Amino acid sequence: MKISSLRLTGAFSLARPCQLLLPLLLLLGLSGLWEGAVRLWVRPDLIHTIYPLPSGIALSIYENYALLARHTLVTLSEVVLGLGLAFVVGLALALMIFYSQALEHALYPLIIATQNVPVFAIAPLLVIWLGYGLWPKVIVTALIVFFPLVVNTVDGLRATDEGLVHLFIILGASPWQTLIRLRLPAALPFIFAGLKVGVTLSVVGAVIGEWVGARAGLGYLMLKENHLLHADLVFAAIVWLSALGLGLFALASLLERLAMPWKRVARLEYSQSRQED
Repeated sequence: MKISSLRLTGAFSLARPCQLLLPLLLLLGLSGLWEGAVRLWVRPDLIHTIYPLPSGIALSIYENYALLARHTLVTLSEVVLGLGLAFVVGLALALMIFYSQALEHALYPLIIATQNVPVFAIAPLLVIWLGYGLWPKVIVTALIVFFPLVVNTVDGLRATDEGLVHLFIILGASPWQTLIRLRLPAALPFIFAGLKVGVTLSVVGAVIGEWVGARAGLGYLMLKENHLLHADLVFAAIVWLSALGLGLFALASLLERLAMPWKRVARLEYSQSRQED
């Protein structure tokens, strides 16, 4: 058993660098092809203004680090507040839908309908009603994020083993205790699946809100620099947005591992059994 555990630990320690190295190598290869294609086939006067080079984007990130960081903090604040609002409202709606069939029939069609309305149609109205401040972007972000949270949470609550629910009832547990100690822990995989989808969409929602009306943020910076034909800086902002989305997704995955340690143990046991076989 000890030898198998050491072998398993070694396999995981080797797998982690490989998981990071492969995307990095692919990115470097694509960047090299991009750089070569632009230098070979694009007129020199169009480089950096319309057709950026990866080397120019990297240089722009270095030269405009403070500017990008300042606008990133604005976008990050919109994303965090939008995610928080969507999580609270989404969880409340999911519980209402789960515990009341009448509310399910009343709310579910409206929740689905909100996803059929283009965000670009709502965002200008929010700017008119609330101005160019923080909250229009927060609301746009929340509108995009809360749907996967609601749907996944409802599915998770319904996926609870009914045998365990009956056992809790027999043992005298109240509905509140059953929710806290059984239904919500059982729904955690579904909730985090919705959260990870929502995290990636939240960055898109914040940028859409900034495109419609803002005075700061990465979306605002992209729009402004695009009008000025500063393609390097536009792509630098895109790189920062991608890094922001990846960081938030990694944070959601870390929270998932911390909230569900039994899932990690089960995965390790399964891997160990395969190693022994």
